[in-house]
Amino acid sequence: MWFWWFMFICDLLTPFLMIFAGRMMWKHTPKNMNGVIGYRTSRSMKNIETWRFANNHCGKTWCKIGKIMLFSSALLQLPFYGCSIEVIGTFGAILCTVQVIILLISIFPTEKALKRNFTEDGVPKQPQYLN
Repeated sequence: MWFWWFMFICDLLTPFLMIFAGRMMWKHTPKNMNGVIGYRTSRSMKNIETWRFANNHCGKTWCKIGKIMLFSSALLQLPFYGCSIEVIGTFGAILCTVQVIILLISIFPTEKALKRNFTEDGVPKQPQYLN
């Protein structure tokens, strides 16, 4: 039973981190572009406007996805309570892999939004893009 609890906590780390990091990017966007903290792609680092937009958009996306993953991950693990260590470990590894894939896929909507709202040079296509 201890291993189930261990895996339960480990598999909830990714959703919790997505919610926390998403909220930080969304509500507390780093003031200056940097190579350490924030949403860092070549398109998002064109200028300060693209930087703020990308962090805001990705933060909101991660918060939403993180909440969905938190609930669904907890629910998916319940039937495995009391199973063997091998079954729990295998399922936990699969779930963790799926969570990381979802985390990586969440980059695409932000890049698409950047492309839709900014030119290749980082100039806003329309002034009301932050609404």
